[in-house]
Amino acid sequence: MDATKKNLLILHLTVFVWGFTGVLGKVISIDAVPMVWYRVLIASVTLFTWFTVTKKNIKITKKQFIQFFLTGGIVAIHWIFFFHAIKVSTVSVTLVCLSSFTLFTAILEPLIKKQPVFIGDILVGLLIIVGIYMIFKFESQYTLGIIFGLMAAFAASLFSIINSTFVQKSEPSIIGFYELVGGLFWITLYRLYDGSFLNMPFNLITKDWLYIAILGTFCTSVAYVAGVSVMRTLSAFRTALVTNLEPVYGIILAFIFFKDKEQMTGGFYIGASIILASIFLYPIYKKKKNQL
Repeated sequence: MDATKKNLLILHLTVFVWGFTGVLGKVISIDAVPMVWYRVLIASVTLFTWFTVTKKNIKITKKQFIQFFLTGGIVAIHWIFFFHAIKVSTVSVTLVCLSSFTLFTAILEPLIKKQPVFIGDILVGLLIIVGIYMIFKFESQYTLGIIFGLMAAFAASLFSIINSTFVQKSEPSIIGFYELVGGLFWITLYRLYDGSFLNMPFNLITKDWLYIAILGTFCTSVAYVAGVSVMRTLSAFRTALVTNLEPVYGIILAFIFFKDKEQMTGGFYIGASIILASIFLYPIYKKKKNQL
């Protein structure tokens, strides 16, 4: 197997693992905030151990540290909103709403980077809005989950755009490590402020410990490092197409694990199809636009 095929397989497995985080978020019994706290703690320790074993130099400037540390707060907010959306709705609803990441990126990136807005970006965004409207209309009992899912997508878009500037000067794995540490700090600070950290559930049941360990290691640190490494041989276009499979993998896994609990109305599937079709067409449109 050549390097390209091998890395493509690794990328598919990585995206599959990312899709599995939704299932874990549903089966772990604790709330979103302590769950994310455990996730970033375990992921930070795992990455630090990996850096130590490989003797990797992780020194950065003071300015970079502050930038990564602050961005880590946005990453933490994204995960908290994501898992809370799952808790109050379903995995399928949350993952489809998270797919609106493309919409928010199309809006935010030109504003933040002061770039021109293209007609095609607006059209794709409008299609996603139609899909979201369909889900709101036919799955109104999950309104709170839809709102938190969209907020998670907004946060994900924001820190992804910020990171796209960071990676021009720093290595992705180092950025990820300091952002995880930053996320851990901000969540801990918040939990100390509201007093909930004193009641932190350290006496979790064995099943929760197992799932959280998987979430923090394989689904976060290991998947992150693997996802970054394949980008050395795969094009951004191919990476984007495969990454767009995350909600598809996640929804399939949710059906396998939760069956009837993930059964939705026909309107949901119409809206989901519109959104998923839009995010798959988006990188194709972007590639053709860049070739003009």
